Amino acid sequence: MAIMVRDRRLQPVVPDDAAARATRRRALVAVPLIAVLWGLNWPAVRTVLGEVAPWTLRTMGMGLGASLLIAIAIARGQTLAVRRDHWPRLIVAGLLSVAGFNLLVAFAQLAGSTSRAAIVTYTMPVWAVLLARMVLGERLDGRRVAALLLGVIGLGVLAWPILHAGGVTSGVLLSLAAGFTWAAGTVFTKRFPIDAPPMPSTAWQLLAGAVAAGIGMLVFEGVPVPKPLGAAATLALVFHVVLATALAYFLWFEVVARLPAGVAAMGTLMVPVVGVTGAMLLLGERPGAADLGGFALIFAAAAIALRPPRGA
Repeated sequence: MAIMVRDRRLQPVVPDDAAARATRRRALVAVPLIAVLWGLNWPAVRTVLGEVAPWTLRTMGMGLGASLLIAIAIARGQTLAVRRDHWPRLIVAGLLSVAGFNLLVAFAQLAGSTSRAAIVTYTMPVWAVLLARMVLGERLDGRRVAALLLGVIGLGVLAWPILHAGGVTSGVLLSLAAGFTWAAGTVFTKRFPIDAPPMPSTAWQLLAGAVAAGIGMLVFEGVPVPKPLGAAATLALVFHVVLATALAYFLWFEVVARLPAGVAAMGTLMVPVVGVTGAMLLLGERPGAADLGGFALIFAAAAIALRPPRGA
């Protein structure tokens, strides 16, 4: 079913001229950068969680990330206004793509290994492609089906040893819920685009997530008591706020606005590869033959999904 949108800026750009092709190429290039930022965020968050409670961490991360983007928007003279009838869209998108995803991931990491959480969460592209087909009517062409199958097989290769060893734990269920929540938020944003510049729109969605996390913090953890963090946790927190939250979410919502939801989602298949690799290097986890095979399949899937169509 075709979806009509009033603001043409919010539609995926059709590569029918040089400017449109350049815009699409920039969006495609942004996806690997997002994968690196979000992939390295997995060990960063796990490091901070050793010293900061999960509700408090997410409140800080999303709140500071939103504040940074708002400050940048003001400095650039951008309006922070959002159409009154689009505020419900913004809040729902923020609760799904930002608050729900980030909170579920934090508790998934506390309930199990970072590698397991990263791998299982990135079943997200599967949910996104299926939801995009049902809700947005996005066509599943041969290239997209091939990328999806390779990605699913790659995730399965990575997930099998840890699932076989640990079974379906609460961490696995939380990771699955996080992936589905993020996919639902991505498709919702495509179905109901927000009429606002990307930076303020991202900032308000992060702020909506911060408010939700702040309520949970007050209910379950109380008012946080400031305390000094170790050097590793401080560096990890700065990375989490500035790069993995503010910058990466800004790029992500730009990509979602410019590319089909299924293509954008499948590009994120690279995130667990970076996340697992980061966990291996920074948290002491070590790869096996299955890990390397799964990595190769996922990279192939992402390369197919992100390859520009002929003439683009």
